[in-house]
Amino acid sequence: MKILLLIISLLLLSSSLLLAKDPDCSGVERWPTKIAYGKLKNAGITNNYNMDFTKTKTVRLASEKIGEDLYRQVHYIKFTEISGKTIEVLTVNDVSSEECSMSDVDVYVIAKHFEPYPQLPSISR
Repeated sequence: MKILLLIISLLLLSSSLLLAKDPDCSGVERWPTKIAYGKLKNAGITNNYNMDFTKTKTVRLASEKIGEDLYRQVHYIKFTEISGKTIEVLTVNDVSSEECSMSDVDVYVIAKHFEPYPQLPSISR
């Protein structure tokens, strides 16, 4: 009986995940990353000669449904130059299940990244 309940639970969970799947536009070759790089290049922040494209990382941070088959997504992108210097950006744009380019991409350069404080010892009273 426990096995039957486990199988039914897994089937229900997998079917709900399939229905609620957001579009994945987080690849290095996808719209947010390409547009972010283009905007950095146009602003004179970097160029093709300085970039090590093999080290570019893109991570989707958030995806919110805002309409019928329309989602607003936020991506964190880290570009690395050959020198080792990194350029971190956040992007915001709208996507659908068919297109990652349902809107222009807002690009925000992260000028300074503060590391979290180390764990402080607790003070007992």
